[in-house]
Amino acid sequence: MADHSQFRLLTERRFLPFFLTQFSGAFNDNLFKNALLLLVTYSTGGLFGLSTDVVVNFAAFLFILPFFLFSGIAGQVADKYEKALVIRRVKLLEIAIMLIAAVGLWFGWYELLLLLLFLMGAQSTFFGPVKYAILPQVLSDDELVGGNALVGMGTFVAILLGTITAGLIMGLASAAKVAAVGVLAMAVLGYLVARRVPATDAGAASLKIRLQPLRETWHLIALARERHVVLLSIMAISWFWFLGAAYLTQFPNFAKTDLMGDETVVTLLLAIFTIGIAVGSMLCERLSGHRIELGIVPIGSVGLSLFGFDLYASMPAQPVPSDWWAMLTDAGYRHIMLDLLGIGVSGGLFIVPLYAFVQHETPRDKRARIIAALNVMNALFMVVSAIMGIVVLGVLELSIPEFFLVLSIMNLVVAGFVYQQMPEFALRFIIWTLSHTLYRVRHRGLDNIPDEGPVVLVCNHVSYMDALVIGGAVRRPVRFVMDSRIFNTPVLGALFRLAKTIPIAPRSHNEAIYNQAFDRIEEELRAGQVVCIFPEGRLTPDGEVGEFRPGIEAIVARYPVPVVPMALQGLWGSFFSHAGGPAMKHWPSRFWSRIHLLAAEPVAASDARAADLESEVKRLRGGHP
Repeated sequence: MADHSQFRLLTERRFLPFFLTQFSGAFNDNLFKNALLLLVTYSTGGLFGLSTDVVVNFAAFLFILPFFLFSGIAGQVADKYEKALVIRRVKLLEIAIMLIAAVGLWFGWYELLLLLLFLMGAQSTFFGPVKYAILPQVLSDDELVGGNALVGMGTFVAILLGTITAGLIMGLASAAKVAAVGVLAMAVLGYLVARRVPATDAGAASLKIRLQPLRETWHLIALARERHVVLLSIMAISWFWFLGAAYLTQFPNFAKTDLMGDETVVTLLLAIFTIGIAVGSMLCERLSGHRIELGIVPIGSVGLSLFGFDLYASMPAQPVPSDWWAMLTDAGYRHIMLDLLGIGVSGGLFIVPLYAFVQHETPRDKRARIIAALNVMNALFMVVSAIMGIVVLGVLELSIPEFFLVLSIMNLVVAGFVYQQMPEFALRFIIWTLSHTLYRVRHRGLDNIPDEGPVVLVCNHVSYMDALVIGGAVRRPVRFVMDSRIFNTPVLGALFRLAKTIPIAPRSHNEAIYNQAFDRIEEELRAGQVVCIFPEGRLTPDGEVGEFRPGIEAIVARYPVPVVPMALQGLWGSFFSHAGGPAMKHWPSRFWSRIHLLAAEPVAASDARAADLESEVKRLRGGHP
């Protein structure tokens, strides 16, 4: 996948029919929802004697409530049955719902249409687990981020087109009737495309379906809690949907009351926001290097708050009546549009790696139910978002810009909690930043490192940053064995502890640390982890590969595992190397280093001798210190 664009997947049957199916569904959902909300906001002025603010948030609540109620059953269905079959059945259900919706739109029965939002939510509830659980079955690991990015991009482009179409239809004399024909036609088209989705294996054919909605919903949460890191990722994704629901739900009234805009301004706001998410989703593939990279998640979370703060600060003191063109040509309004675009891009960077991570880290026979658990959490967070919108705007009477400010502050608090609970996010962010700013890292042969199971990596030792460079390039988490003096380095030592680095010292200097290190190494290998050692035992003083000490032989003698030789090129002379004297106590010859990390084929434990590994590392490194 590293040699091909992610758009290549759009030419293959294993992906394209599914992509078009989810695209048509997202388009139709938003065509209907936005047409209904625009009719309520600009034509009726409210329903059931309630204000527009309350009706809009109540509509959002009705749509997401089924996710909370029925996700447990939906996850079981998606895990038990062949997924293409489930997709086709769900699309048939969409046709039935949209047929009733078309009647309601044609005759203006808006109260009925609000109730149909609940049925639409139920249909989406059963599509959600299949939508994300099928991807790991048809894509390889290095296609997973690209596939999720395309799905995210497609979903939000569909949202954009559905939104724009709804806005255009509202300008017609017979808007409701045109919308009625449109939603029914798209449902039929979606089913026809779904018939081309290739069959996949059932994940858990022996699973028994239990029709106990609330009990099964609780069981889903228990499944998600089996791995703490997966649960936290689910919570982080759900927090984004809390924010997204809050923004999207308020846009119609935000445009009308705070920007004094017409219907075209609502369409523009939604378009810019969704374009931003689509762009952010597609950027993930390039920024992550075709792999699941959690290091870009903090970039997204910080951007969500910073652009949110700026959105509040850039609100005009005295807005004037405007349309979409005024929004784009007036400098003050354009500032608001750029903030919304930044929020969207940040959201895309935030959720795509998390979706791919959850898919990758869950067992195949439980994947759909874990995705269903994610949908339950999404629903719960979105329900709370709707309730919060009603309370903050309807009861506390804050303005919508003030509500957006509150959301930005809350986002910083939530992000801090998640990163404190899951420090891997912060560590991967630091590694990713170094790999894309201070250093330019290229690698070759890393596919020689097994995708699973214990393995030892051996590499030459050039600088204090070696562990972070290697950790940023290798897909799997790596436990580094490091000189205790480097391990205790201020600032960098905190990062090494965060990465669960194993400190070691020569037996003659500190036998206790020496023995503890070998015990820890064996413990990590028995747990199936990747362990990396620097057999020279110190940073190179001259840029050359020093003699390998026999510690590697002792490691594989205690617990035989494959050994992968690796070599770093290009770090000698960088700020954190010993070129010109002790690191960080001299002027470096360069601040921007082009680095290569090379890996050879695994060596069996029985053949892993220090001298031979040293020769192989020297061969890999060549004449490029």
